[in-house]
Amino acid sequence: MKDNESARPKETSDTSSSETATDGVRIHVIARYSNERSQPSRNQWVFDYTVTISNERTDTVQLVSRHWIITDGSNNVQEVRGLGVIGRQPTLAPGESFEYSSMCPLATPFGSMEGRYQMVTADGEYFDAMIATFGLSAPYTVH
Repeated sequence: MKDNESARPKETSDTSSSETATDGVRIHVIARYSNERSQPSRNQWVFDYTVTISNERTDTVQLVSRHWIITDGSNNVQEVRGLGVIGRQPTLAPGESFEYSSMCPLATPFGSMEGRYQMVTADGEYFDAMIATFGLSAPYTVH
């Protein structure tokens, strides 16, 4: 972890979260098991997550792309890369935040996610804003 980066994972019985700040961009994630979307009898557990991206810098930044690393309970790793998030590449002025929600299906009742967003400043400087690891766990799961 870099000197200018901090991470705080948090977990409760029905949610997990993480918070990381890298180069003045703070990423806060809250994840929750989705009982409604999951089908354990078909080995499908679904987790909803909400991400808040906050610009704590003195200049404007734009989210360019995402890179997620998703690991299930069997240590199978899936990487997801793409432009933007939910079809958008938000631009954040100093002090602004952007929030979105998405979901992640797993073949096991627990796992984890982590990743990074590629950001660019108004001056054309690219950097990665890290997303700290957060757990995905169905209720009453022992792992």
